[in-house]
Amino acid sequence: METVLYEIRDKIAFVTINRPHAYNACDQPTYDRLAEIWREFADNDDAWVAILTGAGDKAFCAGSDIKLNFNTQPEPGEAFDANNRGDLMRGLDIWKPIIAAVNGHCNGGGLEMALACDIRVASDNAQFGLGESRLGLLPGGGGTQRLPRAIPLGDALWMLYTGERIDAAEAHRLGLVTRVVPPADLLPTAEAMARKILEAGPLAVRAIKQAAIKGLSMPLEDGLRLESNLFRLLAMTEDSIEGTRAFAEKRPAEWKAH
Repeated sequence: METVLYEIRDKIAFVTINRPHAYNACDQPTYDRLAEIWREFADNDDAWVAILTGAGDKAFCAGSDIKLNFNTQPEPGEAFDANNRGDLMRGLDIWKPIIAAVNGHCNGGGLEMALACDIRVASDNAQFGLGESRLGLLPGGGGTQRLPRAIPLGDALWMLYTGERIDAAEAHRLGLVTRVVPPADLLPTAEAMARKILEAGPLAVRAIKQAAIKGLSMPLEDGLRLESNLFRLLAMTEDSIEGTRAFAEKRPAEWKAH
């Protein structure tokens, strides 16, 4: 059985963690496969937006499969290599938009994967948490960095310190997720959002993501300079000419990502 399902339809890459028997918890081969998929998605000219979800209706991803990943006693400080937990979480810049469709449990590395996505949509039975402190560890896939950037600091630190979980309604109130929908509407909602993004110029969307994400760690003046540089690059693309022409002619643009 493939532990991760991957297909591209109409410019949308569908990535599904496929270990429902284990609440889609990831063993190392699954993390490795996800890393391969994200590198392929980043380089694939036919994939402009991605949707990440979990198989079944019980879990998006319950994190690392502790029974498999921790089945031997590690040396102190060597519980696992966080850098091997998937390039989406650490070390890979993907400027194409990624939507997380969160169904059920979204804990540990699962929440870290969702945090590494740009937009999160949740089913109303979703729950979110980072419980690594209860294992004597800290989240090693970006959780200590991305959660405080996604929700108010005090709420993030409470979740990180205690490992407490929050439900979908609370995640929406805090701004962790953009929308909460019934489980049956989760993937259709995520796909509709992806198709809405596809109406915009793909190079423009990627430049916007780059400017916004990089700008978060820059002084405002440097961020504005980055924005101006990206604007000038976009103005020289075929897509910018097509977009301007389509607007004047009152028709949908035919984007080529060139």
